[in-house]
Amino acid sequence: MDMQLYAIHVIPFVVFVYLGFLLFMQPPREVIVATLTGGLVMGIINVVVDFIAYYASWWHYTASGLLLHLPLPLYVTSILIFGGVGYLLIWRFWNTRARWFAWLLIIGIPLFGFARDVLDALVTHSSFITWDSPLAGPLDFVLWVVMFFAGFFVFRRLLAPVSGEHRPQTNP
Repeated sequence: MDMQLYAIHVIPFVVFVYLGFLLFMQPPREVIVATLTGGLVMGIINVVVDFIAYYASWWHYTASGLLLHLPLPLYVTSILIFGGVGYLLIWRFWNTRARWFAWLLIIGIPLFGFARDVLDALVTHSSFITWDSPLAGPLDFVLWVVMFFAGFFVFRRLLAPVSGEHRPQTNP
């Protein structure tokens, strides 16, 4: 039931947030495809590692409505917010004077994801995740770094052929 409620109440909001960013930033189609593909890479890596972590007893999810012990609706947030919106903002600010903000996102998104997991799993116990092993923390950190930068690599490779006319204009 937990995953059904999440899917009903949270996923539409996440989709609207992503669509809102697209509406106001108006990126070209190539950028939209690149952000979604990079986010999808993040989500797939997250699913695979969570599946391995369950059977290796590193961590598990305690919510009801899991499929193969995986909270599939939770991965939409990784795909659209941490991947899609994150990569979209990086693209937007990369060729401007605010390039520092793109670097902040590149460094901050994996750190924020790991900090959120630590806070939920160890401090507040308010998440659906339970860490079962002392290796869970270091492995979760590696997971966030690997999945973010794998998605970023795919995102950058897909944008390599995009010409300069599609890039955001710098402020004079």
